[in-house]
Amino acid sequence: MKIHEYQGKEILRKFGVNVPRGVFCPTAEEAVAAAESLGGKVWVVKAQIHAGGRGKGGGVKVAKSLDEVKQYANQIMGMQLVTHQTGPEGQKVRRLLIEEGADIKKEYYVAALTDRATQKVAMMASSEGGMDIEEVAHSTPEKIIKVFVDPAAGLTDAQALELAKGIGVPEASTAQAVDTFKKLYQCYMETDASLAEINPLILEGNGNIKALDAKFNFDANALFRHPEIVAMRDLDEEDADEIEASKFDLAYISLDGNIGCLVNGAGLAMATMDTIKLFGAEPANFLDVGGGATTEKVTEAFKIMLKNPKVKGILVNIFGGIMKCDTIATGVVTAAKEVNLSVPLVVRMKGTNEDLGKQILKDSGLPIISADSMAEAATKIVAAVK
Repeated sequence: MKIHEYQGKEILRKFGVNVPRGVFCPTAEEAVAAAESLGGKVWVVKAQIHAGGRGKGGGVKVAKSLDEVKQYANQIMGMQLVTHQTGPEGQKVRRLLIEEGADIKKEYYVAALTDRATQKVAMMASSEGGMDIEEVAHSTPEKIIKVFVDPAAGLTDAQALELAKGIGVPEASTAQAVDTFKKLYQCYMETDASLAEINPLILEGNGNIKALDAKFNFDANALFRHPEIVAMRDLDEEDADEIEASKFDLAYISLDGNIGCLVNGAGLAMATMDTIKLFGAEPANFLDVGGGATTEKVTEAFKIMLKNPKVKGILVNIFGGIMKCDTIATGVVTAAKEVNLSVPLVVRMKGTNEDLGKQILKDSGLPIISADSMAEAATKIVAAVK
């Protein structure tokens, strides 16, 4: 789950991280009043969407008068903001953040994220803040400093100091940077985040360290512990089909291909998508129906996949362990009839009640193409689509 910048800054503020004063505005009309309440002579008008690169896309503007605040607010609100993270279709701006200006002397990058390889928390920092960190990692990887934190011990003063010195924080501001890094780590751990990122973390002219942006991703499996974070969820920023799928406990992610995939198990789902690509086509989605799929779930899965106009065929790949093949077969037949399936359907199933499942498909009278191996299934669905 993701949240907006203004929400991320609220969380950072609770953990004692220095952030700019700002006012959230659900409408453009509130922007001028927000700027007046902040005072000063410079304000920043920021689009609030779940994507980075907003500044490059025209979603962040510095205003030097209240007239400019009004102008930029009206310009940004409602725009279809395209960034490197939204894709070419962009994301509609429905919310704004009006923030006080900052005296930026230097921009840094810092983030905490889960590192599965070491089973620790990676704390990353760079002197190249404000830029696409992916580009920094690609072009100048030596400018990214990493320390790996044992969750049982926490981020030590020595590790935080290594980060601060590694990115060139001036000595007079080092103690404040160390304090910020430790608070960011604490925030990451206590909120069950999978990513807590500040880009840029700035050094102000007076030597203060301040978080000028905030990006959080949260572990969905831990959200039951954080109702206050769940309340921050913005459904406008999420794919409508993915929201619908979550209501039926389906793990669904839209992709750009033309072959719909219905699989049980995340690992098998990823292997299925890889196999489709290997045989020259592209998957239209990731869809894991889980281990307890009912006929209703399978039917809903078909409906969601077929909402995508790009889908020209469907591949069902089932390993019957806990989930029996005959149950899936019944669900597939029911779903195909209910949605009046008009695209090719290839079904490959192995495991518990496999023969019974195959007989159900055969007796259905539907033009279902059977396959015994993943390679055969991929070959048949690619051929049927082409």
